[in-house]
Amino acid sequence: LGVELRLREGYLDRLDADVIFRTPGMRFHTPELDRAREQGKAVTSEMEVFFDLCPCRIYAVTGSDGKTTTTTIISEFLKEAGKRVHLGGNIGKPLLPEVDTVRPDDVAVVELSSFQLISMRRSPDVAVVTNLAPNHLDIHKDMAEYINAKRNIVLHQNAFGRAVLNADNEIAAGFAEDVRGDLRWFSRRRPSSRGAWLREDGKILVGETEV
Repeated sequence: LGVELRLREGYLDRLDADVIFRTPGMRFHTPELDRAREQGKAVTSEMEVFFDLCPCRIYAVTGSDGKTTTTTIISEFLKEAGKRVHLGGNIGKPLLPEVDTVRPDDVAVVELSSFQLISMRRSPDVAVVTNLAPNHLDIHKDMAEYINAKRNIVLHQNAFGRAVLNADNEIAAGFAEDVRGDLRWFSRRRPSSRGAWLREDGKILVGETEV
């Protein structure tokens, strides 16, 4: 197949392949990868290709905290609703190897890190942002790069997409300006007519309806 796996020292030397897969833990900008892009080579990732090939609806979750728990809960809800669920991304197993088994009426539920999102040019059908705070600044060059990476989860949605944002987190709530489709909120502090919120008596409401 002409595939070469690069490990250990010198793994970025002589990147002469037409397509280069960057693993999530790698910095997006390195001299070698930037040079490859300038030469017209496709620098991509497992998750980007999965998004391109996946035939079903994709739910994705990101955030600085709580994304694994939220991703797992969403997948369990969808299973209980009778859906065949493919769980992966930054949790569980890679999804690309099983993309040929995914049916159009299935659902994919993925957890996405900033390392995965930084280069993505497609957004999920449903995007959830739990919260955002300074994180992974040993890898990202600054907080702005970290935030902009996370922003990709909603930035490329169309009018049929849905974004669910944390109204109590200033950075996550700021993504609302990039939402082209249906915008929903969740909050522990304030009522919302377009989302879920926690009342003082501990009851969870969606709009005005208790759940």
